[in-house]
Amino acid sequence: MNHQPSINEDLLLSWGATYKKVKKGELIFLEGTHACFYHQVVEGRVRWVNINEEGREFIQVIIEEGESFGEFPLFDDKPYAATAIADEDCTLLRLHKSSFLQLIKANFEVHFHFTRLLVERLRFKFMTLKEIAYNNPEQRISTLLNYYKKNNSNEISGRLCKLHLTRQQIADMTGLRVETVIRTIRNLHDKGALTIQRGKVFY
Repeated sequence: MNHQPSINEDLLLSWGATYKKVKKGELIFLEGTHACFYHQVVEGRVRWVNINEEGREFIQVIIEEGESFGEFPLFDDKPYAATAIADEDCTLLRLHKSSFLQLIKANFEVHFHFTRLLVERLRFKFMTLKEIAYNNPEQRISTLLNYYKKNNSNEISGRLCKLHLTRQQIADMTGLRVETVIRTIRNLHDKGALTIQRGKVFY
């Protein structure tokens, strides 16, 4: 999702934020641990997941460049509800929790932004849970794609959006088997609901 940066980089740096490089597959923080920093993606992507006892991931959300993640514990002092993993090589901006809280107290616009962000993510979660309850693969995947398209700036220009999620990631976000995702995407292509070009999905 091509959002504007959650917080302006220069503003973060002026409050003491520092850059951190992480490699693809590297853990950024673990579910159940306590938060010390605000995190924002400068380059790359991060997946925010829950991992079951068998090691299978359930993807809560994919974090794109400019977006923040793991904010809940900064506000309620409870542990992280999910694990953050670099989906590709990343550059992050990190700001210590105490400085972050001072920043938002001093900047109403930033504070209001986070109120909207948390509401948006709660709405996305309600939507995801509803679709899983319906147990209709086409409906689950279509709803996910429509959500990403709505939040993608390419829609304004009328161009097709390229799906940056893998089939496995879609499966991990919707609770479907990857084979079901592959078959459903092919069916949606046949119906004209999306386009597959050289294995890439456009919607």
